[in-house]
Amino acid sequence: MGFVDCVLSIIWSLAFLLVSAVLQLDLCGQCMTHRTLQGPIALSFLPALTTMSLKGAYRLSDEAIDLLFRSAPALLSLNLGQCSLLTHSAINFVANKLAHTLKELFIDDCQNIDAMLVLPTLKRFKCLEVLSVARIQTVCDNFIYETVTSLGSTLKELVLANCCKITDNSLKAIGSTCPSLCAIDLSDLVLLTDSALQYLANGCRSIQTLRLLSDNFSDEAIAAFLEASGNSMKHLSLNHCVKVGDDTALSISECGRTLLTLDLSWCRNLTEDAFGMIVENCRCLCLLKVFGCKQITNRFLNGHINDHVWIIGFSGPNKILEHLDPIEPEGALRHSSVPQ
Repeated sequence: MGFVDCVLSIIWSLAFLLVSAVLQLDLCGQCMTHRTLQGPIALSFLPALTTMSLKGAYRLSDEAIDLLFRSAPALLSLNLGQCSLLTHSAINFVANKLAHTLKELFIDDCQNIDAMLVLPTLKRFKCLEVLSVARIQTVCDNFIYETVTSLGSTLKELVLANCCKITDNSLKAIGSTCPSLCAIDLSDLVLLTDSALQYLANGCRSIQTLRLLSDNFSDEAIAAFLEASGNSMKHLSLNHCVKVGDDTALSISECGRTLLTLDLSWCRNLTEDAFGMIVENCRCLCLLKVFGCKQITNRFLNGHINDHVWIIGFSGPNKILEHLDPIEPEGALRHSSVPQ
């Protein structure tokens, strides 16, 4: 047994001995293969494991997935993002073991997974609350319609970032079938228009997390959405929504009482006074991103009276912190409690 095999064996053994509920091996790269799993998994049983993340295990095969989930029958959350060798067959193996229990599935950036081929398998996950298919280029309106028609009653979070074939029709389907949806990522969906936000607002009135990151939406449409569905908002990203202006600022100020994080990076139509109004009215706000907002001066930074807010992105072109998301949950389930 080589060094990598020994390390993996120790990890699995510790997970068993400690009755671990969470196993996070993100970016394990070439270490996680069918061969390295065979020995440890064959000798292990992980009945308490509820959350597993193997994000970035780019050598993980469909066969390894089949082997893996014989050992974790209680798994509720699974992250296979950026596992580039996986196909729809891997998700079918997962469904064979966890179809009636899995609550969270992340398959973002799995470019070998064809959305329409994996669709029948996804429909088998009857308790699914979180689904991430970000950057899978075969995701289309038909896939979204079929998915939410089957699973919409339980879905609470959808991550659709960079699924460039999605149009307003997908948001119409989501708005009419996902009444419990509280988080959605619509970043870089270039075909969406203002109508998409209207469809979403019509049916999803409890949105707590919204990410747009697009220059498609007008100031008026964003403001109207926040007035209709923004009263529960905790995390809002309008990064690169360049049309954002006074209407949106006013809506955020009036509806943002629960807002914890806000990203207004590159929203250069907002005045410095608008930033001040937002910060002073959103008293729960703890993080504000303002990368690229050259209109901000020390007048705003030193003049507002919200002592709790952390403002990042003002000090220059450094983008090291631009994608910081300190409230992003890790380990525990996003929307459900782990059963005792």
